[in-house]
Amino acid sequence: MTWWQDELDAEGLDVLIHDQDRIVSRPQLLAAGWSQTEIRRRLRRRNWQTVHPGVYATHTGPIGYDARILAALLYAGPEASWSHYTAAEQLGLIRIDERRPVYLTIPSYRVVAAQPGLVIRRTKHWNARLDKVIPPRSAGVHSVLDIVDISASVDDAGAIIAEACQSGRISAAAIAAALAERVGLRNRRALRPVLDDSAAGSHSLLELRYLRNVERRDGLPAGTRQRGVDGEFTDVAYEGFGLIVELDGRFHLRPDRRWRDLARDNRATLRAEATLRYGWNDVDARACEAAVQVLAVLRRAVPDLAGKRCNRLCPVR
Repeated sequence: MTWWQDELDAEGLDVLIHDQDRIVSRPQLLAAGWSQTEIRRRLRRRNWQTVHPGVYATHTGPIGYDARILAALLYAGPEASWSHYTAAEQLGLIRIDERRPVYLTIPSYRVVAAQPGLVIRRTKHWNARLDKVIPPRSAGVHSVLDIVDISASVDDAGAIIAEACQSGRISAAAIAAALAERVGLRNRRALRPVLDDSAAGSHSLLELRYLRNVERRDGLPAGTRQRGVDGEFTDVAYEGFGLIVELDGRFHLRPDRRWRDLARDNRATLRAEATLRYGWNDVDARACEAAVQVLAVLRRAVPDLAGKRCNRLCPVR
């Protein structure tokens, strides 16, 4: 039985179309008793529009994100599921980006013709990796690992893992457990330390880079990740040293964001904590200089605190 048949039987075609954001497929119409002639009449009169072969929008206006991904799923047929980025978006693991194509996975024994705006993958593990929800989609850990498998670099894979863990809907431990079963996954070995760092609290690729390029490479003490204080979270807190490091790779041209950052810094000052802020260029191109600054503040509390020179030109002493 198809995943939509129960609703069609219980609620009828009008409710099904409404719940599908005014999208309907030819198999659904035929199952509801419509004839091919009736379907062609709606299209000929331009009351409807074709989204994909055999899938229609029951209006002539723009096709939104929800309608677009539903139309793609109906086009791919009963044995198909959202996967990769599309599944992760629907599960709330990553932010929705409407510029992405719709990602679908089907069993390896099926073939579905390509369509613009769709990426269709095939796997013999299709059924085993499904979430227990309707409409069908890959389970959270597998949607993340599917993205990892097509990521261009370990950094790209790490960014997805960090974002998924930051959502609070999935854990690094759950991803690691699924990773153990996916032997042929791309960058599999390199992902283990990324998962360890995500489990330790690093919530973005920039935080992972700071942890490795600045803190570990130059021998700084381990900070506390995502410490909760004053109703907010600090990126890295060096407790006992009176220092907070905030990491942000965005350029803030909006005054409200700038004032929010200033207010956060002011609250830290009231707690007798200094704040250092770093972005991508600091953590990538000037990592050693950032380490020197962090050490300078830490040494206010512990004057003989040691650092580590990562190379002969490193300015850390």
